[in-house]
Amino acid sequence: MSEPARKMATYEDLCTVPENLIGEIINGELIVTPRPSLDHSHAAAAMGGTLVPPFAMGRGGGPGGWIILDEPEITLGQQVLVPDLAGWRKERLLGRPKSEWMALPPDWVCEILSPSTALRDRTVKTAIYAVHGVGTLWLVDPIHQTLEIFRLESGAWVVAGVFGGDQKACLEPFQELEIDLGDWWLEIE
Repeated sequence: MSEPARKMATYEDLCTVPENLIGEIINGELIVTPRPSLDHSHAAAAMGGTLVPPFAMGRGGGPGGWIILDEPEITLGQQVLVPDLAGWRKERLLGRPKSEWMALPPDWVCEILSPSTALRDRTVKTAIYAVHGVGTLWLVDPIHQTLEIFRLESGAWVVAGVFGGDQKACLEPFQELEIDLGDWWLEIE
């Protein structure tokens, strides 16, 4: 006997997800996850604090030219994803979006890995980002204090760098300034 056909999730299903949870539609399935841990939240806030002033606002000698958003809703075809951080080069945007979500694939996306999301982030979501032409992907592990950077080349992810701990580096696609990764990790005495 065959299984009944699975009902594909709709945007209306996504709208029923309580505000204290994160909802995504991935390959037709509604995925609901809890809010992130303190390590995860701290890394996201610290990364935004590191990247937004120089790269979105042009402060501190930075080049500006980016729109960097925290947990944006991105619609890519039938997929509705919520990366931890994402960025678009301003010259690619044709005015202010008319909806609450972005339909233009980002130039850069960052997924902060949690035990409950790491497998999906590393496999399914990275494949979706590649299909839709996201240029650079960061996978950040706040527990192990690592950053893996991938560049999309000919439709496949290529490792562009692996960094960790309190290392300082110029990180693709934000190579103009050296960034101290040590600021991103939650240290509690």
